Amino acid sequence: MRDAAVFPDTAAARTRFVLERRRPRPRHDPWRHHGVLVEDERDGDGAPARTATVFLTGRECPWHCTMCDLWMHTTSEDTPVGAIPAQLAVVRQSLAKEPVPVACLKLYNAGSFFDPRAVPDSDYDGVARQLAGLSRVIVESHPALVGPRVDGLLQALAGRGGPALEVAMGLETAHPAALDRLNKGFTLDGFAHAADALADRGVTLRVFLLISPPFVPAIEQDAWLLRSIDAAFDAGASVVSIIPTRTGNGALEALADAGMFSPPSLSDVERSLAMALDHARGRGRVFVDVWDLERLAACPACFPARRARLVAMNLDQRVLPPAFCRACH
Repeated sequence: MRDAAVFPDTAAARTRFVLERRRPRPRHDPWRHHGVLVEDERDGDGAPARTATVFLTGRECPWHCTMCDLWMHTTSEDTPVGAIPAQLAVVRQSLAKEPVPVACLKLYNAGSFFDPRAVPDSDYDGVARQLAGLSRVIVESHPALVGPRVDGLLQALAGRGGPALEVAMGLETAHPAALDRLNKGFTLDGFAHAADALADRGVTLRVFLLISPPFVPAIEQDAWLLRSIDAAFDAGASVVSIIPTRTGNGALEALADAGMFSPPSLSDVERSLAMALDHARGRGRVFVDVWDLERLAACPACFPARRARLVAMNLDQRVLPPAFCRACH
């Protein structure tokens, strides 16, 4: 069977493929965030910086990427004016109780911060007010939305004496055919153009890449991960964050059944970070996302030690000896 018989060739048909396989969306209150994760992240000077990731609630991203499950944490209606600053006010109050001060805030809204239907432009000043006292703020964006709204947020941050801005963009993979079939809505050239636009504004770039993305042959996965890391650093990234491709959106299950996707194992994640750290040495920082990593654990006995090793490798930026398990060897 040809791949096209399972996964369509056109963007419009791919979007229908993705939407038709979704389960019902949970209802979310746009005035309440989904949670906060506080952890240490190695900064550009090599020191651990206390960092909080805020999972904001807002309107769904207008793009329907093949692998994305983040729509489950969004609303189908436009984010109300004032909702994002209100969520951040609650977050800052809770973070004030942390024993170690938080220096950096990641504002992840399961979409693009510069989508005006997800974060209204009129809220930028209110957002900047809530970010006072931080050294850095990181927001995520689709490359197509890098433009005047970045300038608007920079102006609001400057007006409040706010933190430095970093923008995270999901490249996912530099494999051209796979990138096209992921339904991201941009090319490698388009990504590079957006990265240049951020650099022109003095904005730092962080790049998301997938571990085991669909449409990349299994035998080529490791090689394309390293090529994708090169593409990210060539575009000016200071940080590359590699993320295990998660199942659960319906589309990936259909692709797995058709032999076009294989979910990563915990061993795949461990190997990918080790390769990435060795390959990227001297070019920038590489982190692996350990959120929800227990989904990939086949052995509960050694999972805590294996997760702790990955966290330590994120902080040390070097490969550490693997954990040995008497249960699974």
